[in-house]
Amino acid sequence: MIELLTDELRQAMLDHAAAEQPRECCGLLLRDAVDGTLRYLAARNTEPGTGGEDRFRLHPEDFAAAEDAGEVLAVVHSHPNASANPSMADRVGCEKSGLPWVVVGWPSGVMKEISPEGWQAPYLGREFVHGVLDCYTLVQDWYRRELQLELPDFEREDDWWLKGQDLYMQGFEQAGFVRVAGQPQRHDVVAMQVKANVANHGAIYLGDDKLLHHLWGRLSCEDVYGGYWHRHTVALLRHRSLA
Repeated sequence: MIELLTDELRQAMLDHAAAEQPRECCGLLLRDAVDGTLRYLAARNTEPGTGGEDRFRLHPEDFAAAEDAGEVLAVVHSHPNASANPSMADRVGCEKSGLPWVVVGWPSGVMKEISPEGWQAPYLGREFVHGVLDCYTLVQDWYRRELQLELPDFEREDDWWLKGQDLYMQGFEQAGFVRVAGQPQRHDVVAMQVKANVANHGAIYLGDDKLLHHLWGRLSCEDVYGGYWHRHTVALLRHRSLA
């Protein structure tokens, strides 16, 4: 895809990145339905607040407008004051979109491309991006890969646990989990309360007193289930299919 970009298109992407920084810009590369030329359509990043400085959410109306104008060929976004190397979150988003992604480094002007190829984030060593690669998406991936169970997603804004929302307990209930007592079993979710008034962290119990989890601001990892994690546990959750 990058090899097809004209100097004019590259400049349009760079101008958009410069105009939006320090937030990420986003847009779409499309083939015009009338004359077949390649066009760059600048879109709106609707990610709220400072979240837009390290991720983007392309406005659905802009995507619909691009589809009306022609064939959408790729998603474009910038990395302000950072390398154009795609992040893990970029790779996850690319796979979900089913389209190639072009990452624009600003102000370097370097552009990198990735395409959907079946990539999956590893269980261990994931970069944390709330709502994209976090403790709940790790649980989703575990259940999909290990148990062939698709858990529903649910919208969650940054710091929801500080805003009087109890999203995790509500969300896990909607996903088919029930509270259980006694010793945890492999695949159970350990719901924890970390610096909050509600449960805001979930870990997968692996057995043998080990947890797999992804804490805010850290890479996903395994931990011994004891001490700190025991003290902050508020519920053991088991999927109905395993109960």
